[in-house]
Amino acid sequence: MAEPVSRDVWSSFQHDPRDPANAPLRAADVDRGVVQQVLTEAFADGRLDREEYDERATAALQARTLGELPPLVADLVPDRPLLPAASPLAAATSTDLAQRAQEKWVSERREAVFSFLGSVLLFGALFLFIEVPWVLIVPLLAGLRMLRTLTSGDEIRAEEVRRLEKKRAKELRARDEQQPES
Repeated sequence: MAEPVSRDVWSSFQHDPRDPANAPLRAADVDRGVVQQVLTEAFADGRLDREEYDERATAALQARTLGELPPLVADLVPDRPLLPAASPLAAATSTDLAQRAQEKWVSERREAVFSFLGSVLLFGALFLFIEVPWVLIVPLLAGLRMLRTLTSGDEIRAEEVRRLEKKRAKELRARDEQQPES
């Protein structure tokens, strides 16, 4: 028998599909895979019969947007609050800000690496066909961006902490202005 879904399924998505702002975003194969895993475990546990499993699994495979996924598993997994990153900055501690800055740097680093790899594959293949060296400029620029991102992690994190601190201060001022004075 499969182990019941005890982990927070929603944290497995890059963007929380329950958030109305994310609902119209296109679903990735990995998103559909998360739902498939939940359905498979529910079927193995006997919480879904074969017909219902097949129906939901087919719908998951055909889902185009993130908003189509939560209804398929809503009665199978707990609907916990949105991910902590959605919490207001006014309540964030310095540790929370540092964690968010680290997450931003990791995201920027991942984007830079994938941009470089993608451009090398695409423009490298193009170079093989047309043998014109100027097509290698794009991978070169992507490589420079990747190198800059990889070597300036401390700068990126520090700048993000400063940006978040300013935003937190603005939220705190707005909150204080809304509260009536006694």
